Amino acid sequence: MNLTLEEIQNFKGKYPKQIWSLFFSEMWERFCFYGMRGMLVFFMISQLNFHEKEANLQYGATQAFVYAFTFVGGLFADKILGFRKSLFWGGLLMIVGSLILATDPHQFFFLGIAFTVVGTGFFKPNISSMVGQLYKPNDSRADAGFSLFYAGINLGALLGGYLCIAIGKGELFGGLISEEFRWNVAFGLAAIVMVISLINFVFTQKSLGTIGLEPESNKVITKKNLTKYIVSVVLIYLFFARMFIRFLDSSVFKTDSPKLILSLVAFTIVYAAISYLIYLGGKFLKYAVYLISLVFVPVIMLMVSVPEYTDYFMWTVGPLTLIYLFYEMSKVTSAERRKLWAALVFILFSILFWGIYEQSGGSLSIFAAKNLNKDLLGLDPNGVNNSGGAFFIIFLAPILGLLWIWMSKRKIEPNTIIKFGLGFIFLGLGYYVLFATRFFADLQGITSLNFFTIALLVITLGELCLSPIGLSIMTKLSTKNLQGMMMGMWFLASAYGQYVAGIIGASLVSAKENASNYDALLTYTEGYKQLALYAIIAGVVLILISPFVKKLMQEVK
Repeated sequence: MNLTLEEIQNFKGKYPKQIWSLFFSEMWERFCFYGMRGMLVFFMISQLNFHEKEANLQYGATQAFVYAFTFVGGLFADKILGFRKSLFWGGLLMIVGSLILATDPHQFFFLGIAFTVVGTGFFKPNISSMVGQLYKPNDSRADAGFSLFYAGINLGALLGGYLCIAIGKGELFGGLISEEFRWNVAFGLAAIVMVISLINFVFTQKSLGTIGLEPESNKVITKKNLTKYIVSVVLIYLFFARMFIRFLDSSVFKTDSPKLILSLVAFTIVYAAISYLIYLGGKFLKYAVYLISLVFVPVIMLMVSVPEYTDYFMWTVGPLTLIYLFYEMSKVTSAERRKLWAALVFILFSILFWGIYEQSGGSLSIFAAKNLNKDLLGLDPNGVNNSGGAFFIIFLAPILGLLWIWMSKRKIEPNTIIKFGLGFIFLGLGYYVLFATRFFADLQGITSLNFFTIALLVITLGELCLSPIGLSIMTKLSTKNLQGMMMGMWFLASAYGQYVAGIIGASLVSAKENASNYDALLTYTEGYKQLALYAIIAGVVLILISPFVKKLMQEVK
């Protein structure tokens, strides 16, 4: 039965039925993603023999590219593929990456990671955009829906974040899986759950009506524009060919002349194929996108494996993205432009939020391993660090979603900008609790896991005030043809947060390299106190400027 968009959006009750199907597809994809995320730093240090500082930087680079590529995936979905095909293609790439890692994670680590980075970029922003289209533009139930959806994300994060690393370390099924294959099985599990996610989505499509379908595109290169197109193709080729040759001939890559020539020929063939598909236009554009995304795999593999390249990328992509956004803003109405300015305020503040929040995969992972005891039911501190936040979200997200509905009915619900401010304040309070763990430490620098878990609870409240609401507000403030791109920009802000978090984590490791474990605890907690102060200040600023931002948002609440 094919439903119309109006029939879908006129649902009765608190949630549309389609959200449950998308909930489970996203849950299994997040199992894969957070399973990988939870293994990265530990695997790099224990299996690849990376130094702690290097592992922090590699982690930050990997996570930064994961979220940065969501911008690219959202853009391709808006213009060419549609949300559904983008999601399915991304899922396939994630499966390939997980299978590569399952085959030999030590030998093919960065290749497998590169496939999952590109795949996540196509999957993540587009399923979120489809959730947004289940609601009418001003439906007050949207925040509750995104909060529920966010609970699905964290159910996957809870399961994947704990199970994958537990299998890899041998703490789970250690007697059944021989030591040499534990990491292979851990990465293989991520591939299995992604297959489940895609199968679920295939059946989900039947109830989505027109949501996420491929946009109509009859764009072709006309004779009038053919000369301009050819000149552009040649100039772009010469630029990238020159960069390609310089890279292959550099001390980083080191290759001989025959290999250089063969590599250049391969590059030329792929570039020509992409250019020809773009020239054909129409339905051939999607094949160009598929080919371009495969070209990105070796590029991402190199960028992630060499952190310096990540620095160049992050200092370039942000300004270019803003320039493109301003270009798109010039083509919309004045009212739509004001909404996009409001969206940009949320995006910029979210960079600071994630820069503080995302210590969990880096410095907090090392802090948990070296400075926490097991006084919480004997649980492993790293397991609590990986899954504790997700555990709290599963229970708190539905409650908070219902609270927003209850407050909305009584016309006392805080507007979105106030919710953002509250998110920062809770984040700051949580990091102050992390700072306070120093007062429970013994002379060996070991402190309470119980108190650490309280900090995770407070930080989780901050995340719930901001992140699911952020997903919702991007769909509300974006024009229809820019929803995928704006969702991608939201995740691009997370990329910058991950990048900054990696740098912060690396600096903390450097400061404590030759220090005692107790001094290390003091260094970490002092850093967390500074982060807490920055978060509180940001929250207060957001609340103070809320009237101005509310005017930009117009009827959007």
